[in-house]
Amino acid sequence: MNIQWYPGHMTKAKRMMQEDMKLIDIVIELLDARVPFSSRNPDIDSLANNKYRLVLLNKCDLADSKVTAQWENYFKNQGILVVTINARDGQGMKAITAKVQEACKEKIERDRKRGIMNRPIRAMIVGIPNVGKSTFINSYARKACTKVGNKPGVTKGKQWIKINKNVELLDTPGILWPKFEDQSVGEHLAFIGSINDDILQKTELACDLIAFLVEHYPNLLKERYEVNETESPATILHEIARNRGCLMKGQELDYEKAAGILLEDFRSGKLGAISVEYPE
Repeated sequence: MNIQWYPGHMTKAKRMMQEDMKLIDIVIELLDARVPFSSRNPDIDSLANNKYRLVLLNKCDLADSKVTAQWENYFKNQGILVVTINARDGQGMKAITAKVQEACKEKIERDRKRGIMNRPIRAMIVGIPNVGKSTFINSYARKACTKVGNKPGVTKGKQWIKINKNVELLDTPGILWPKFEDQSVGEHLAFIGSINDDILQKTELACDLIAFLVEHYPNLLKERYEVNETESPATILHEIARNRGCLMKGQELDYEKAAGILLEDFRSGKLGAISVEYPE
């Protein structure tokens, strides 16, 4: 399955981000803790050249905590400031303002020497679709500032949000990049729901997820769906469809529905805390 998804509005959003870079001091990049590599937009490095950077590993409750700790070390070893958060329940959120100020300490010191005190740091929040930017902003600002949705493409325009006296935040729409050179990137983004489901072959995607889970998280599928993990991914999907009563007219098994159940259970954390990617 060749996965590519780059709607027209993303080109416009990228142009807008390019123009707005001159207004900001720091780029805060929100990543999905389950797939930190695939959820990093490579275009941001060129767009945010010469800007301070902060990486937030969001949805840490859905990721394997041991693997997330490895990712924290990976970013720190590259000299990148990182905070692990769960924006939905507020975990890790209190540490962000201090990290922003740490990242921008040179700018703050320059301002101080010029007699400019207490000027708020202007930050841009960036991330791929469905990584949780709106939930993060509402949690960080402690009020409903942005529309939240569990599907990609909810944020369409840009808006400035005053977080506190120290930080002002510019929200941006979620953008991908025009082509996934590595197809595993597209697949991993499809697993977490950052690709429009309507363009995906769900049964094929579900079989690939089954193969990954059997290898890296043995007995997980067996315990949740009462399936035999020694079988092929296609047979396991067949068993999930049968055991969950996924039927079409004529009592035929509905594999598309079974695939949807598996993907939703993974995305929502019902399968447990799972990381799909590991640092090199």
